[in-house]
Amino acid sequence: MKQFFKMFFASLLGVIVASVIAIGLFIGAIVGLATSAMNSTDENKLSVKENSLLQLDLSESFHEQGEENSFSFMGSGGGSESGVYEIAKAMQAAAKDDKIKGLYIKLAPSPNSFATLQQIRESVLKFKQSGKFVYAYGESITQGALYVASAADSIFVNPAGDVELKGLHTELTFFKNALDKLEVEPQIFYAGKFKSATEPFRADKMSEPNRQQVAAIQTDIWNEFTAAIAAHNHTDAAAVNALAQSGAIQFPQDALKYKIVDAVRYWDEVESMMKAKLKVQTDKEISFASLSDFSDIDSDNDEKDSDKRIAVIFAEGQISDGEANGDYEITDVDMAKTIRSVRNNDKIKAVVLRINSPGGSARASEIILRELQLLHQKKPIVVSMGDVAASGGYYIACAADSIFAMPTTITGSIGVFSMMFNTEKLMNNKLGITFDQVKNAPYADFPNATRSMSLEESAMMQRGVDSIYALFKRRVANGRKMTEAAVDSIAQGRVWTGIAGKQNGLVDALGNLDRAIASAAVLAKIKDYEIRTYPEKVDKFKSFLKMFKGSSAQDAVSAAVVNQLGNEAKELVRLKKLSNMNGQSMMLLPFEMKTN
Repeated sequence: MKQFFKMFFASLLGVIVASVIAIGLFIGAIVGLATSAMNSTDENKLSVKENSLLQLDLSESFHEQGEENSFSFMGSGGGSESGVYEIAKAMQAAAKDDKIKGLYIKLAPSPNSFATLQQIRESVLKFKQSGKFVYAYGESITQGALYVASAADSIFVNPAGDVELKGLHTELTFFKNALDKLEVEPQIFYAGKFKSATEPFRADKMSEPNRQQVAAIQTDIWNEFTAAIAAHNHTDAAAVNALAQSGAIQFPQDALKYKIVDAVRYWDEVESMMKAKLKVQTDKEISFASLSDFSDIDSDNDEKDSDKRIAVIFAEGQISDGEANGDYEITDVDMAKTIRSVRNNDKIKAVVLRINSPGGSARASEIILRELQLLHQKKPIVVSMGDVAASGGYYIACAADSIFAMPTTITGSIGVFSMMFNTEKLMNNKLGITFDQVKNAPYADFPNATRSMSLEESAMMQRGVDSIYALFKRRVANGRKMTEAAVDSIAQGRVWTGIAGKQNGLVDALGNLDRAIASAAVLAKIKDYEIRTYPEKVDKFKSFLKMFKGSSAQDAVSAAVVNQLGNEAKELVRLKKLSNMNGQSMMLLPFEMKTN
């Protein structure tokens, strides 16, 4: 018995000690968080050394808004990561900082879409206006990286590297034959001959209308690309296009011959050239500053508590019903809360809605649009489009005072579809599973994934899609001051670039987020103002915890796998979302454009 109590109290003491240590660590973490938060701006200012180079790494994935990491002080990564919005601010601040002598662009395959790269390139061009030098170096220079690099003073490629100049390529995956083999019947309803989001499930290749719109988008993007390359090497776009058509660029020396790059150099040689520019001794290291060192320094007086504010609301991701389960998702519940808080804030005089969304749920899009309409009754709204603002993404944009898009923004896609999968034959013939039921009304079990629809049920689904499509066109007609007939002529689910959108009236002007903010200030009749961004930045540590909140272990593992595998897994997630619609009316972009 004595031995039992001895072991018991020893274990109890161990638990108490462990608890005290855990509490201490927790308190320390909270104190560290508070200290980190209070000192973050000062640390950023102090971290930039004299005679430094600003570094831009194109291998990074840039969201619209930057990310934070609450536990960075414990060694779990950097404190913040820049988004497209922060990159523009950081470049402007660095251009004015005497400690920064130039910009180094690290060229690498970029996961970012073309409109994002276009905005980054514009930021580089603005930086160059300061008179500071800009060098770009890479070992594998893809077309997206080359596009940004064309804004540099000099482009360098490794002698054993490669430079892409090959044209654009869009490939879609089709599942119809696989569904036929599985005996799964897709039941599809859509409005708009270009509304091709359901094509992968009902066809084995692109329809001609879809092929036509993809080709038109490629043409606009390629024209922007070739013009940028031609401006760098002082030739014309036709000559750049001819190089791609002939496959002339195979080796670094080819790129040098045709002036696509300025020199073939090893990294140590480029580093020596930069040291010479900086007047740094050859045996000393170059001091590089990151974008995050400047991203918290706001050139628009964010530190002032001004009564004149412009709110920038970021809407990034697919539009969904309910509350957000993850990051970069636009949900009607969360977005409505954000819009209401902005509407009820009397210090906010104008709003810029920054959209980067392929659309999604029709119902959620309508709920968000309603909140924006109520906001518009009190304050002017200007829309700024990022990589994509199409389908539901355009739906929530159409009532704004002005719409700005990048030339390569993907927009339009004014159309609706709905889709269900009948798995009855798969269950019966492949798995031997059968179903039976009792119902007291004809439509009590509708929608149902274990039987085919009746003719009347199919008619009901199509009427629902047609009704929402008519509403979509009416919303656009009212917002853009167009006739419904004019809207219908550019609708039909067709996807356009920002360039084409400007020509057909879907977009007011071409320009980035800064131009949209300036327009909002003019509409609000204010000059001295501060900018406030909504919602709060994504915190990577909180995102990690969110993976486990209310989720099974399987959900957490799935999230980790998607994060690790990147774009390949994201395509599977996109497919799963499409297949889980269960008869919902959707406003969703039919495909995702890639840079390469």
